[in-house]
Amino acid sequence: MRKESSMLAGVRRIAVIGSGIAGLTLGQRLKQADFQVTLFDKARGPGGRMASKRLEQGSLDLGAQYFTVRDPRFRRFLADHASGCLGEWTGTLRYQRPDGTLSPYHADTRYVGVPRMSAITRALSGGLALNTGTRITRISQTPDQGWQLEDEAGASWGDYDRLILCQPPVQARDLLAASDLDDEADVLADHLDALTPCWAVAAHFSTPLSLDYDGIQFQQGPLQWAANNSSKPGRKDAGQWWVLHGSSEWSDSHREATGAEVEAALLAAFREQTGETVQPDQVLSHRWLFARAEVSAAPGHLVLAGGELAVCGDWLNGGRVEGAFLSAESLLTAWGLSG
Repeated sequence: MRKESSMLAGVRRIAVIGSGIAGLTLGQRLKQADFQVTLFDKARGPGGRMASKRLEQGSLDLGAQYFTVRDPRFRRFLADHASGCLGEWTGTLRYQRPDGTLSPYHADTRYVGVPRMSAITRALSGGLALNTGTRITRISQTPDQGWQLEDEAGASWGDYDRLILCQPPVQARDLLAASDLDDEADVLADHLDALTPCWAVAAHFSTPLSLDYDGIQFQQGPLQWAANNSSKPGRKDAGQWWVLHGSSEWSDSHREATGAEVEAALLAAFREQTGETVQPDQVLSHRWLFARAEVSAAPGHLVLAGGELAVCGDWLNGGRVEGAFLSAESLLTAWGLSG
């Protein structure tokens, strides 16, 4: 049942733009509190950087590779909404020291979606009013301080009593600027460097590689990460898929490169770092424009437009999958809806 809160007096309908972990957390928690919640996402499905790609030889986690759970509220939330579709990844991980030698990665319990990362966000979207493939291009405040939304096809959505943006800061800033909300857009200008890009390359090997680890964090060259995606629980791949992530610096300096150029460069770096000479039989790439949060500050969330508009996202809570959840929770707590 709905909890009384002076911050939400008279509020009935709430819109959320973005259906990553922060948006889905808000959707489920607000629905549980008896609010009418509608989510919008420009993508074909929910998940944001928790997205996966299905292929004939299996599936790929091109974005988030795993996540940890430290806050008991996050653990409870996953148990309530996604308990049947996550598992522990017990793969052997290494990290590269500055001198090039390899050491065991720090001990931790690492979770992934089963059979793919996107299974978690699919579960979290269950029962929610979610409009995918809907890009909101303009928002406007009504005379009674409500909100109207307009999508790129010209369709109108609303009225909503509260609006929450769960997008990367550049996308949220651009939406506010396009909506003539210049003061609110200026607030987000200070956060535009919060996320850096990342090029991801996936390579399929019909013969498994001879490496003695399933994931490695690099310190040298254009690569930051490489992982045997097929080593994760629930994967039934034919052959072996490896996912390579470019470093923030390299990805930023090559953000306008073609997919073919990126694939050639990161595969060459992978061969150089690992000594593997086996050639993949399939390669694909994906550019994440807003991938890694590089800031340590964690305001949790932002409140704009006199309290009628809020902004959430992992970039407001230090990054990470759990950071997205905690960003949503910080707003809910401020609204008197702490879990």
